[in-house]
Amino acid sequence: MADDVLTVFLGGDVMLGRGVDQILPHPGDPALWEAWVRDARTYVQLAEAMNGPIPAPVAFDWPWGDALALFDRFAPDVRLVNLETSVTARGHAVPGKAVHYRMNPANHPALIAGEPDVCSLANNHILDFGVEGLSETLEVLGRAGVRAVGAGRMTTEAVRPAVVPTTHGRVLVFAFGTTTSGVPIDWAATDNRPGIALLPDLSRDTVSAVVDRIQALKRPGDIVVLSVHWGSNWGYDVLSSQRRFAHRVIDGGVDLVHGHSSHHPRPIEVYRDRLVLYGCGGLIDDYEGIAGYEHYRDDLRLLYFAGLEPTGRLADLRMGVMQAHRIRLRPAGPRDREWSCRTLDEVSRGYGTRVRVDDDGLLRLT
Repeated sequence: MADDVLTVFLGGDVMLGRGVDQILPHPGDPALWEAWVRDARTYVQLAEAMNGPIPAPVAFDWPWGDALALFDRFAPDVRLVNLETSVTARGHAVPGKAVHYRMNPANHPALIAGEPDVCSLANNHILDFGVEGLSETLEVLGRAGVRAVGAGRMTTEAVRPAVVPTTHGRVLVFAFGTTTSGVPIDWAATDNRPGIALLPDLSRDTVSAVVDRIQALKRPGDIVVLSVHWGSNWGYDVLSSQRRFAHRVIDGGVDLVHGHSSHHPRPIEVYRDRLVLYGCGGLIDDYEGIAGYEHYRDDLRLLYFAGLEPTGRLADLRMGVMQAHRIRLRPAGPRDREWSCRTLDEVSRGYGTRVRVDDDGLLRLT
């Protein structure tokens, strides 16, 4: 990319709990409270039954696998992911939730191996172990030098953006969650309670409040990224309210919308020369071997590298197609890349976006 282009890496859900935590050097308590699975090691067994033995304990960089080579190739100025795992040994599993995610804090180098600059915490798993779990997560990330955004010890901290200085200027990252992704409404941060930055809805009034907050902090030359956890886990449909919200925040000064929650990629749109990713899909998790939604090919993971001009205009978007294999990312084969390209092209064309496979095996917008 040109020297004046800012490169932003955008990843979907990073879920380092359950089976992932169990194969790392310091596995935590494997107890689960799910309807069918009571031991996190079961998810390791499912992955091994599908693709072969995992040499546990693995190195901390094992889950990232060959994705690290793409990071080296693109050398992104900013790396942003949705961390959907509480990093804690404290607290108790929140009752009433079907699934809980946590990783042993001693395994936090597995997150650091991907060198994220910013982790969005505004999602439906970051308080799986209550306020105590969130507090330790914030402590661990802070000590590791990772900017946490979208959650905090009170409202002002939860809504505060992460500010990333780069050679191209500042990048401001705001993060919000929505109840449509399964966030309990009482997880919202208040003036006297820790929690996440939760949007009450996606209405025009909510957009105005978000835009006012952005405009109060944005300086000339800043790039603004809005990360939002929204929508269901499966399916390619985008709610009309989500699309209106994305357009309105871009009209109000946002340069890139980073959507997540779906377990597979959703449509891509370029609105007023700004990138909208409606759903980035999963990135790291223990879903291998779980049956039921194979037709969505959630074993295929996209790494998004967006090039932005100084104005915030999208200059280029390249996507690496990876595959989860033995709880590790490896390059997808040619047929799988073609499947990802064809599917993403089909679901995105209604948004005015087309996708092709480049000569180097990456997906690009046409």
